[in-house]
Amino acid sequence: MAKIGEDTGISNSIKFSVVTPPSNTRVTSVPSPAVVFEGSRIVLSCDTKGSHLSYTWFFNMKEITSSTSSLLNATGNKLVMERVTPGHAGYYYCMAWSILYNTKRFSTSRPEVKVEVKVYVSTPRISFSIFKEGDRYRGNVTCWSLRGTPPVNFSLSLDDREEGSVVAAESLAAWFLIPMELSLDMGVARCRVKNEVQELLSEPLTLEVVPVGGEVKVEVEHLYRSDFELAGVRLNCQVSRGTFPYVSWLLNDSALLPETHEDTHIQPVLPHYTLVDHRRTLILTELDPEVFGYYRCRARDSFDDSGAWVESAAVPLRRTDRVLNSMPQATSATETPPKVLMVTIEVIAIIFCGFLVLTLAVAVACVYRKFDCKQAHAHSATTNPSPDTLPMSQSGGSQADTSSVELCSSSA
Repeated sequence: MAKIGEDTGISNSIKFSVVTPPSNTRVTSVPSPAVVFEGSRIVLSCDTKGSHLSYTWFFNMKEITSSTSSLLNATGNKLVMERVTPGHAGYYYCMAWSILYNTKRFSTSRPEVKVEVKVYVSTPRISFSIFKEGDRYRGNVTCWSLRGTPPVNFSLSLDDREEGSVVAAESLAAWFLIPMELSLDMGVARCRVKNEVQELLSEPLTLEVVPVGGEVKVEVEHLYRSDFELAGVRLNCQVSRGTFPYVSWLLNDSALLPETHEDTHIQPVLPHYTLVDHRRTLILTELDPEVFGYYRCRARDSFDDSGAWVESAAVPLRRTDRVLNSMPQATSATETPPKVLMVTIEVIAIIFCGFLVLTLAVAVACVYRKFDCKQAHAHSATTNPSPDTLPMSQSGGSQADTSSVELCSSSA
């Protein structure tokens, strides 16, 4: 403002700003520490000193942009994560910066903040096996979950009585050993899994081991391609009794594998064979001459190598033209092997065409018969006079003609 005497003049105004560069930048979280279960909400704040600041966020050393994730929302100095998933777990840091006369001053937060997203544990499952220890048997009960973030606590209850508890820190499984007796119900077992927010129970499982025994038989199933060509044969070993059977297959009284071979769910044996379903099913994948012969299966307890085998009757497999015949061995001289009836598309087509031709022939015959009868009726009406004007002998002939016309009409 300037004055000359009584005159006063005021200049234009300018904006004066003091820009304080950022410093002491760090990241804080709510909740703190940044450890939450999936589906929760996390808010990160970029706290710093300074003025006229802008902010940039980084996730695992990469800048977060609007296209990075629809669940990440950066507003001001805050980064909001709605309904986090395991994919949001990682390391976060921020950069605060300001610009003065095209000079950029910035400050980066250190150290980084680690966000941990825990996965809810799934309902536990339960299974058990048995092994022989000297003259006694022991059961190995396994409790496990398919998903979840360790550590979790597994416990085993038997008839609602807790038998033990284990903290699984590195995996989602635990094992419990209990004494077992064959052919005796040892109780109902259940697994329980717990973390800081969940407590879940498995389905109940009755702990009872029945030794292998009873009847063993082989069932045969033929496998065909879409063109009705035989592609393979599946042989199933049916064991009537036994909780943990170990199955061995024999071809012409020779074992296909050593009896001590380890048990697996899907097991290639030789180029022509495959074992599935814990050796209970044998699949013949290539029908070469060496696969034909007499097949038997036998079973014993998998937990006792010295146990007795229970064997099935031999089932012959032989090749006859394009059809593989499989018949169970007869148990008496009066039994006859079952016959295999194959109905192909060609046979069905021939039968259908024959039926269609027969139907058309009958229809044509009926139409022709009806037309012929109408012609005969018209001829009789025009050639034969009224019976009242004829002599007795002629009247009889007219009646015969009329009867033949009526008979034709009724048959038509």
